[in-house]
Formats: sequence, C-alpha cells, structure tokens
Amino acid sequence: MFGVVLLATSGALAAPLGFPTSWSIPFGVAMIGGGACVLLTAGYPVITRRAAAVIATVNGLSAIGLALLTVSGWIPLTAAGVGFLLFGAALVAVFATVELVGLRRIAPEAPLVAPAGGTR
Repeated sequence: MFGVVLLATSGALAAPLGFPTSWSIPFGVAMIGGGACVLLTAGYPVITRRAAAVIATVNGLSAIGLALLTVSGWIPLTAAGVGFLLFGAALVAVFATVELVGLRRIAPEAPLVAPAGGTR
C-alpha cells in the first residue's frame, strides 16, 4: 500500500516532502515487489516457518531502514517528509509485528521447509 502511494505521488509530493523521485520510485517498486511476494506466499497451501521468518525479518529491517533514512540526512526531507517516512516505517513495523506473532503461533513442529510432494 505504501509503495503504491510512493509511486502514484512521486512527482506531486517531491517538493512538499523533500523526497526526490529518484528515491521514491525505486522505493515504491521495491515495496510493491515485497508485497507481491507476501501475497504469493499467503496463497501457498503450507506456509513454512522459514518463509514466515524471512518475511517478518525483511519487513522489520525495512522499517528500521526507513526510520534510519529519515534521520540520516541523506535526503533533504521537509518536516512533512519526515512524518511521511516515519509513518511508513511505523506501518511496516506493524506488519512485521503481526507476522512475528503469527510465526510464534505456528506450532514448533511445523516444518522449516515445505514438505516434499508438490506443495510450494
């Protein structure tokens, strides 16, 4: 969702946010790609603990990365841009937290890899 917003508004919000299109377009594409991977994984008949752990870890690292980018000074963000990116970091962190909760609810005996025999 956040990736779509970045792509759809990259030109219009570049000046008010201080977030150049040279950053927002790759970020938007990467976020949409990550969302597509999660959606694809959600359709698997068996979601392994490893897949859930990878998704939660990538989302957690993405949230941390967005927060660090906000305060790094690499991008000349306006106050609105700081708020926008911190909101995005918080949103991704919520997803990572929900994914970790789901991962902990998977039975410990659940396979780390998908069982052989045609399941994804």
